Order: sequence, then C-alpha cells, then structure tokens
Amino acid sequence: MAGLTTSPLIFVDVDGPLIPFRARPISRERSLGRGVAQPLDGTGNPLLDRLDPYDGRRLLALGCQLVWATTWMAEANEVISPRLGLPDLPVVGWPDDDKDPERGLHWKTAFLIRWAAGRPFVWLDDEITDADRRWVAAHHPVRALLQRVDPYVGLTEADFSAVRRWLGQIDGVA
Repeated sequence: MAGLTTSPLIFVDVDGPLIPFRARPISRERSLGRGVAQPLDGTGNPLLDRLDPYDGRRLLALGCQLVWATTWMAEANEVISPRLGLPDLPVVGWPDDDKDPERGLHWKTAFLIRWAAGRPFVWLDDEITDADRRWVAAHHPVRALLQRVDPYVGLTEADFSAVRRWLGQIDGVA
C-alpha cells in the first residue's frame, strides 16, 4: 500500500456524516459493546452521543490519510477524535473571507481541491451536490470521490463500501 504522503486523502465532515441529525439506531457493534458512546465530557454538546466510535475504526481501516474538513476545525481533534479512537488529524483551514463560491458550488469545494494539491481524494459530506462533482471533475487532475452522506442517518456501511470500491480502482491501493 502507498505511504500516507501519497495515498488518497479522505476529507471528513462532522455534522451529518459523523453526528447525524437523527439519533442512530443501535448497531450490532454498539449492542455488543464494541462502540459504546463515551459520557459527555463537559463539552455540553448532547449530540455527541450520536457518534458511533466504530466509525473511527472503519475510517482508519481504509488506509488513507484522514483530514478533518469541518467547521469544527481544531476542536474536531479535541472532541471528536478521542471519541472515535482517531489520532489527531490534519485540519483544513477555511479562509476568513466572505467571497461567495461559484453559483451552485459548495463553499468547501475549491478549498479542498487546493488542499489535495493533485492527490486523489474522497470527500465525505452531507452537502455535496452534482455541481460540486462536475466542478471537481473539471478542476482536479486526478480521481476524486465525492460521497454524499445522508445527514439524517450518518455514515453507513453503504458509504464505506462505496469508498472501498473506489479505492480498489486506484493503482497501488487495495
């Protein structure tokens, strides 16, 4: 497998993909005690119990460089990473300007292309549209998978399967 500096990136959003808008049903892993949510740790965010710690293991098992692509910024490493069993991850720094993106384009899209710097990537987010997919295909020189996650459900096995299938199509990545 390629090293982390050449392997595909996986940009991960928090709200929607990892913290769904609805409470998750108890998964088989959680019911067996493999993904028991940790108690609130003083953050005051009652939605953190919607995190499924098993998602951390599933993300790590993809063998790619994980990157936070969320408005949580560095707080994702402080609050989310420990709950998912993830190490501190790089964080995409969003610009402070209020420049509007191209019509129909998500405000994150162009910044993720710059951050990827020509590397293949997966973007897991609940706000991806066909406009983002077309723009990335036209402006990014290598393959990218923009996987829209249902924000009411969060990441599912179907999302992970789509990522694994896509990774299997890239040379040097199993």
